[in-house]
Amino acid sequence: MLLQPDNFQNYSLIDTGKGMKLEQFGNVVLSRPEPQAIWSAHCNEEFWHKKSHAVFTKSLSNDDLGQGEKGNWKKLCNFDEPWHVHYNLQGHGLKFALSLSSFKHVGLFPEQAGNWEFIYTAVKAMPKACRVLNLFAYTGASSLAACAAGAEVVHVDSVKQVITRANENMQLSGLKGIKWVAEDAAKFVQREARRGSLYHGIILDPPVYGRGPAGEKWFLQQHLLPLLEACKLILHRQNAFVLLNTYSLGFSAHIADNLLRTVFNPTSTECGELGIPDKAQRILPLSTFSRFVR
Repeated sequence: MLLQPDNFQNYSLIDTGKGMKLEQFGNVVLSRPEPQAIWSAHCNEEFWHKKSHAVFTKSLSNDDLGQGEKGNWKKLCNFDEPWHVHYNLQGHGLKFALSLSSFKHVGLFPEQAGNWEFIYTAVKAMPKACRVLNLFAYTGASSLAACAAGAEVVHVDSVKQVITRANENMQLSGLKGIKWVAEDAAKFVQREARRGSLYHGIILDPPVYGRGPAGEKWFLQQHLLPLLEACKLILHRQNAFVLLNTYSLGFSAHIADNLLRTVFNPTSTECGELGIPDKAQRILPLSTFSRFVR
């Protein structure tokens, strides 16, 4: 199953190749690394240079978590930060504030739009008092999708700065009521289990490597299964959904699917890739997902 973003008014993947991607977010065009784009670019280097407003150059990192994603942006022309892009989610206008970061990210993953649509539809089908937990929630697009559908949302991320941006996105989108939690995801789930808290929906978008606010180390292959087993304790037995998204290169959608099937034993699941076609209609695969509703 391949999901592609269809409802962005002002985002496009212009070109891909030679380990890079050229994207337009609103009025800003960015050139940044993409390790999966190992084919040749469709457009020439002159086109990329003339089109780009900023280019990201990766620097080597000896970080003990092996991230190696840091680098620097070079602006080729002046533009204000943050700037905004919009997404039409089933009649709800979501608005996101974007800015350049030292980890090449801008605060939004457009390929996730298919998952936002799933979240919105799943929440709409749940009881009126629907509670949704978003773990590793970043700048909150999935939280906004659940909130727009009427859910009571708890948004958990270990980085206070991105929670601040998520709060800004909520306000820009005309929404309110999301609960913000700056904490290690595993510790929060364990505490919720001790409290007997239950959720109708759990969203997980874990990194390959990461750190909690107290320096807790996160390794996807080591810690994901225990986290999912803890999530099982706080998920309603009926009227519930789970969405697991991963960005690990080589982490097949079937691995995510097997994890959900093993832990939650749902009647059925959906799994696949999230990808975006460039202007030459070459699909850039960006992440894998598995999800279910029961």
